[in-house]
Amino acid sequence: MIIVLKPDVPSADVESIKRKVREMGHECLLIEGSERSVLAVLGAPGFDPAALETWRGVARILRVSLPYKLASREVQGDDTVVRVGDVEIGGDRVILIAGPCAVESREMLLGTARRLAAMGVTVLRGGAYKPRTSPYAFQGLGREGLEILAEARAETGLKIVTEVMAPDKVALVAGYADILQIGARNMQNFDLLKECAQVDRPILLKRGLAATIDEWLQSAEYILAAGKNSRVILCERGIRTFETSTRNTLDLNALPVLRERTHLPVVVDPSHGTGARAYVPPLARAAVAAGANGLLIEVHPEPSRALSDGPQSLTLDQFETLLRDLRAVAAAVGRPLEVRFAPARLAARPAGSPEVAFQGEPGAFSDQAARRWFGAGVVTRPCRSFRDVFESVERGTARFGVVPIENTWTGSIHECIDLLWEREVHIVGEVWLRIVQSLIAPRGVRLEDIRCVYVHPQAAAQCDRFLEGHPEWAVRQVYDTAGGVRILRDEGRRDAAAIAGSEVAASLGMDVVRPGIESDPRNGTRFAVLSREASTPEGADKATMIYHPKKEQGGFLRPLEILGRRGIDVVRLEARPVREFPGECRFHAEVAGVLDATTLQDLKGAVSEMKLVGTYAASAGEVR
Repeated sequence: MIIVLKPDVPSADVESIKRKVREMGHECLLIEGSERSVLAVLGAPGFDPAALETWRGVARILRVSLPYKLASREVQGDDTVVRVGDVEIGGDRVILIAGPCAVESREMLLGTARRLAAMGVTVLRGGAYKPRTSPYAFQGLGREGLEILAEARAETGLKIVTEVMAPDKVALVAGYADILQIGARNMQNFDLLKECAQVDRPILLKRGLAATIDEWLQSAEYILAAGKNSRVILCERGIRTFETSTRNTLDLNALPVLRERTHLPVVVDPSHGTGARAYVPPLARAAVAAGANGLLIEVHPEPSRALSDGPQSLTLDQFETLLRDLRAVAAAVGRPLEVRFAPARLAARPAGSPEVAFQGEPGAFSDQAARRWFGAGVVTRPCRSFRDVFESVERGTARFGVVPIENTWTGSIHECIDLLWEREVHIVGEVWLRIVQSLIAPRGVRLEDIRCVYVHPQAAAQCDRFLEGHPEWAVRQVYDTAGGVRILRDEGRRDAAAIAGSEVAASLGMDVVRPGIESDPRNGTRFAVLSREASTPEGADKATMIYHPKKEQGGFLRPLEILGRRGIDVVRLEARPVREFPGECRFHAEVAGVLDATTLQDLKGAVSEMKLVGTYAASAGEVR
C-alpha cells in the first residue's frame, strides 16, 4: 500500500503518519520524488486503508498489486540514481565497468587497471571469490584478491565492484569494495540478500540463469524491504534458453520492460550474455541503444591465458576499439558515455602529498579536480582568486596549482588563459571534471522558502534554465560557488540558497534542496595542473603555446602552416587581446603532439613572441 502525501506536507505530519502506521503493526518507508513524496507501507495491511485518507497530510491511498512494491515504478516514478562517490549510475550518462573475470595476480590486475583508467573507465570489475561450476576450477584469491583490488583503486582512482558469495563474507568484502555484486547463482540466496541489505554499499544484483523479470525484481525487493539500503543496480547477464549457439541468451527485451516496471538502474553484461568474444561488441552497442544505464564487460590482457572466462574476454586493444563505437552510439541516442581522465599518467606525478593551490573554498570543484588528479590525500591550499593561485605556484608557496581552463557550457575561463601568459608557470597535466550543480540551503529550508540565491556568474550561466523558472528570486553574485555556500551559512539566512557542488553542502553541514540543476547534463570543466618547473612527463601527447603573430601579411597563418607541415593538429585556438597593443591579439593554441626542438625554433622565428606553456598528457575524460 502507498500513502501519497500532500505537496509541502510538514515533516511533523509525516512523522505522525509513520508513528500511527507502526502502531498498527507495520513499517513504512518515505520515498521522496520530484513531483510527489509517498510512504510505502510494507506487508499486507490488516486495517481498512480508507481510514488513512482522513489523516492530516495524506492526499490519497494507492494499493500496489505487484509483489515487488518498493522496486516498482508505481511507488517511485523518478528513476533512482545510485551514487558511488562521484560516479552516478542511473542518470543520463552510460557508465563503463570493465576488468578481468578474476583477480589472478597483482601484476595482471594493476596493469589492466592502469590501461582501463587511461581509456576513461570509471569502475573496475574483478572477482576475488569465484563461484565455479567445477570444484577443480580456479576459485579466486580470496582476501588477497580484495587487497589487490584496493591497491588498484588507490593508484588509479577507479571504483571497485566484486562478488560476494556468502552471508558471512559480506562484511569482509564490503570493507574493500565500493559495490557488492550478487552473482546469478545467488540471485535467490535470500540469506545473502538480507545480509547485503544491512551494509552501506550499492548492490549490483545479477539476474538468475533462469529467472523471470518478476522473480528478479522480487529479489531486489528483499534488499529494499530492509529499509537500510536503497542503492540497488540490476544487471542483465543473459538467461538459459534452448539455444546452444551461445553460452546464454542476452535478454535485451528486459531493458524496456524494466524501464516500464521499475525505477532501479540497469546495466548489461554482454560478456556472460554471449560467452563469445566476437559477439560482445555488437551486443554492447545494442544494449546502449536499448537504454542500458551501463555496461559490465570482461577485459583481460591475455585472454588465452586467463584462469576464468577467457573465451568471452576482450583484449585491451579490442576494448579500446569498442569504446570508440560506443561513443558514437551513445551520442546518437542522447546518452553519452561517462568517462574520466587518464590516471595511467600517475607514474609521472610527484610522490607524497604535495601542497596544491586552488581558488575557492574546500569542496569547490577546483578542490575536487586537485584530489582527482593527485589523490584523496593531497594537501590543498584555498586561494581567493585565480591570480593568487598562479602567484602561489610562481613563488613556490604551493608546489602545484589547479585552475579551470574551459567549461563545456560557458566556454573559456579567460582570466586563467591570460595568466598563463603573464606568470612564470607551466602546465604539467589536465583533468576533466563533470560539473553537477546543486541548490544548497540550510537544513530544513524548502524550495518554496527561498527568496534569494547566492551564485557565481559561471554557475548562473550553467544553470540558466533552472533560474529562469524562478524569476521571483533575487540573485546575489559571489566570488566562487563554494564561497557562496559559506557566506550563506555564516549569515544564517533561512530564505536563501546557494548554487554549488553537493560536496560543499556535506562539508558545511547544509542540505541539497535540488540536485543536478545544471542546464546540460554534459556540463564539464577542464582544469590545468600548474607547476613552477617545466617537465615533459612520460606519455605526453599534448602541448599548449601562446604566441603573438608578426604584423605582416599572412602572419597569423605562418605558425599554423609550420604545424601542418609536421602533421601536428591544432585542437584548440583562441584569440586574446593584447592590452599593451590595442587592436592586436595573442593566440592560445593547444596541439595534439609534442613540439620538438626544431619545430619550436621554426615557430619562434615565425612570430613576434611565443611561450611554450606546457607539454603534458591529454585527459581521456572529456565529457563532451
